[in-house]
Amino acid sequence: MDLTIGALSRETGVKIPTIRYYESISLMPQPPRTAGNRRLYGRAHLERLNFIRQARDLGFSIEAITTLIQLAGHPDQPCADVDRLAREHRGEIRRKIRQLEALEAELSQLIGHCAHGTVSECGILTALSQPAPSHSTAGDLRESSLAD
Repeated sequence: MDLTIGALSRETGVKIPTIRYYESISLMPQPPRTAGNRRLYGRAHLERLNFIRQARDLGFSIEAITTLIQLAGHPDQPCADVDRLAREHRGEIRRKIRQLEALEAELSQLIGHCAHGTVSECGILTALSQPAPSHSTAGDLRESSLAD
């Protein structure tokens, strides 16, 4: 099986610049090239890229995916490290869900202040002009979202 980068992209749904990026950070192995310097991808590349795509869709970081790929390279080893990594990631997702729920509650409260009058009387705009509470979990999410 020989695929061009365009065919690999179509097969996996991963954009060409992303495939090149994964190659540049060694997440994907460099493919052999033709005499005309075109990349040719094989089944192993397709499987690796599908693996990466699935892991990214689940929200795993590049670092975690690198670790998962390394662990997958040792099929006879116990899967405790894989399980630990997945559980840690699930814990992070649960933390973000709690933060999103707090953000939603905060936003709902702001919307509740809307009197449907004029912009000059808008309770939402007035509340947004005030300093954020220092204990705000939603504020933590807003700050971490900016960093992501």
